[in-house]
Amino acid sequence: MNSNTIILSLLNKSTITFGKLVISHCEKFIRLIVISVVFVSFVSCDTVEPIEGTVNNEYSEKYRPQIHFSAKRNWINDPNGLVYFDGEYHLFFQHNPLGAEWGNMSWGHAISTDLMHWKQLNVALMPDHLGDIFSGCAVIDKNNTAGFGKDAMVAIYTSAGKVQSQSIAYSTDKGRTFTKYSANPVITNPGIADFR
Repeated sequence: MNSNTIILSLLNKSTITFGKLVISHCEKFIRLIVISVVFVSFVSCDTVEPIEGTVNNEYSEKYRPQIHFSAKRNWINDPNGLVYFDGEYHLFFQHNPLGAEWGNMSWGHAISTDLMHWKQLNVALMPDHLGDIFSGCAVIDKNNTAGFGKDAMVAIYTSAGKVQSQSIAYSTDKGRTFTKYSANPVITNPGIADFR
């Protein structure tokens, strides 16, 4: 018996017993719980106070998350390339800087010194002739093994054009600007649809 079957069988009973607690009319009880949770979430959002020290009150809007990062505007999804370097946490994320709907996938960029207060920087990677910028990661090349410079921040990402391939970009200024590798893609598609 799976969890869905158990839940459905509970909903079909007129009473449920949990130890000494007997619940009658289970469906009404569950509806009441759902309505309560929704109500509490609205009340909680309405009374939230901005976190002290937020930059330019970016995070003081009524329904904006107060702990998790959110972009100033437009579409945001997958976090990518989480890396720590020289006192800063870097968060890259799927982002459409041109609109509130999915498309024009780029890598947005935010930094933090404490993982609570975030500063959104300029877009790190924009689409190019190889396509949109999809998921990936970032590393600090402390030994300059790639030849981009000591402590270069290297982003490895999926170029998502007609076919997907793997590309890299690097930064030598703590992630403030990125240069795409001139020989991209570094790994070509072997003939499969989703190559990530």
